[in-house]
Parts: sequence; C-alpha cells; structure tokens
Amino acid sequence: MTIVASASAASSPAPVEQGVGPLLRGWREQRRVTQLELALRAGSSTRHISFIETGRSRPSEEMVLRLAEHLDVPVRDRNALLLAAGYAPHYPRTPLDDPSMDALRAGVEQLIQGYEPYPALVVDGHYDVVAANRGIAMLLEGVPERLLTPSPNAMRLTLHPEGLAPRIRNLREWRGHLLAQMGRQIALQRSTSLRALYEEVAAYPVLEQAGFEPEQSVPRFALPLRIEHDGRVLSFVSTISTFNTPMDITVAELAIETFLPADPATVKYLHSEGI
Repeated sequence: MTIVASASAASSPAPVEQGVGPLLRGWREQRRVTQLELALRAGSSTRHISFIETGRSRPSEEMVLRLAEHLDVPVRDRNALLLAAGYAPHYPRTPLDDPSMDALRAGVEQLIQGYEPYPALVVDGHYDVVAANRGIAMLLEGVPERLLTPSPNAMRLTLHPEGLAPRIRNLREWRGHLLAQMGRQIALQRSTSLRALYEEVAAYPVLEQAGFEPEQSVPRFALPLRIEHDGRVLSFVSTISTFNTPMDITVAELAIETFLPADPATVKYLHSEGI
C-alpha cells in the first residue's frame, strides 16, 4: 500500500524585517565560517561581505543566491534571504499532489515499491509520511488509528508509547539516534515547528522493556533498529536519501528512508511473508 499526500510546511522563514545583512551574518556564524572564508568561496572580498552584513551595501540577487549556496542555507530560507534583500522568491513550493509532480510521485512510488519486501518510506522536512510501502505497513500493524491519521508522523509513530516504541528492543539507543538526528536538522534550519516536534517526542516516556532479552554482543557496522513483529525480532539498518540540486522547496525537503535487513533471519522472514 502506498500513501501519497501533499508535503506540509517544514520550517518558518526568518523574518524579512531583519534585513538581508543580519540574516546572512546569522547563517555565516551558525556555519562557523569567517568573512574571509566566505569571501574566498564566493569569489568576493572580505570588505564586500562586511558591507553586506552591516547594510552598507545591497547585494545583487545573484550574490544572495551565491552566498546562500556556500553557506548551505536550506532552499526555503534562501527565499527569505531574497525577500529581505528586496527580490522575489526564486524557489517555488509545489504541492506534491500537483499534476506537475506526477513524474516525481511515480518515480518515488516505483522506487519504494521496488524495495519490497523491505520497508521504505518518504517523509517531508517535518517527518510527516508522504509515501510508504507494504514493508512499512507490516511494521505498523496494530498501531492505533489516531497515530496514522490524518497525516502520520514518523517520529511520533516510532517514539510514542502507543506506537512502535514498546516493540523496539533497543529503544533507548534508537531514540537517542532519532533525537540526535532531529537536533542536527534543527541546527541546520530555523524551524519553530520542527523544534516543537522535537520537544514533544523527547518528552515521551521511555518504557521499561521487561522481558526483552539483552542484545548479544556482535560486530555491527551501523546501529540497527531491532523491532518485534509477530513474536520475532527483526533487525534493520536504515539509510536516508535526498534529491540532488533541488529547485523546489517541496522536493528539497523530501527524504527517502529505506531499511536494509541487518541479519539473515530478517531477510528470510520478510521474504517468507510474501510482501
């Protein structure tokens, strides 16, 4: 089963009344880049960068985009920089169910369906699930409907006490990994909604997993997700892919997460289920 819906807004652009100079300075300092380093990267001069940041010089549209690229500013926030400099937004935000996204949706569906029987899903920048394959649907069996509608959120589904959390054998490790992942994303973006989600899921109680045997000490190449399903413990390693050189905010904020079986027993079980 595949679910496709419109991607939701993932971050709030910085207030344009600050002016482009302070905004650029904020991004530069957040990235821990000196004015000299930025000038060298952008083919400019330290003097010009300083003048832009203090408001003594108005950067061209091309310069705003060039500086934003070298500072790795998210696409959504590049529009905020352009608005603050007096220019029109450069990047559109097209709903995922728009006809112009037909090819994208078809490609994503083909990708995650082709990954079956292994689980795969697509989330937006707020971790709302916009597509999922039957491997994910299998893992979500028994999750309350209220966590699945109207728009399921991957972080809530995973960490909520009524979601997958009680089934995750290494919950403390996996929870720490997810919270650290969100923390890195918050550091890269200026998203009040993402921070609110982080505070919500971080406050969920960590359930004691009585009766769950400790994991045997075995060599691991990555932290696995060890989750119980139908009396068996399945083990997965996740990978995350994003689109290269996105020109649309919706596309820029999509991430495809796939779960690779981490042991032969998981491979055998998934294939035997006939997903």
